[in-house]
Amino acid sequence: MIAGLDEAGRGPLAGPVVAAAVVLPEKGAFPGIQDSKKLSPARREKAFALLLREAKAIGLGIVEAEEIDRINILRASLKAMERAVENLSSVPDFLLIDGTFSLNLPFPQRAIPKGDQRCLSVAAASIIAKVTRDRLMRGYHHQYPQYNFARHKGYATQEHLRAIRQNGCCPLHRRSFRGVT
Repeated sequence: MIAGLDEAGRGPLAGPVVAAAVVLPEKGAFPGIQDSKKLSPARREKAFALLLREAKAIGLGIVEAEEIDRINILRASLKAMERAVENLSSVPDFLLIDGTFSLNLPFPQRAIPKGDQRCLSVAAASIIAKVTRDRLMRGYHHQYPQYNFARHKGYATQEHLRAIRQNGCCPLHRRSFRGVT
């Protein structure tokens, strides 16, 4: 049981960082599964649905903005990945982690730079994390419509920066990030 891990949301000015751990079956076809950044939103949603149906196990880990500010975004990303592994329904035998850092977990593991481009299970995790985070941000849009999170998902667009200047910060904003305060 090999779990691929990736995160979404390291760069935005608002919202959580979301990580996913995905265990794929040994056999099966997974058309359209690749690095989430290379897929359109519609193709990501289609791939997400396929993964929900076909993956052996999926775990999610979320670290909110307040904790990101307290421990920094790198540590928060790693913590989200650790939580994703802990939330798997099955115990993995091995972890494949997107990036260059290992996790503080008692599992054999390998960090793979650009793993979301080189490993199917890591690409699957990138899709699960990205779609989950985007859905969360669209939900937050209803709570904080003045920021239009549904459009930019918390990233540093001109629209978002203008909304911060006009409205100040909301609890979703990462106050330790440049451009927020």
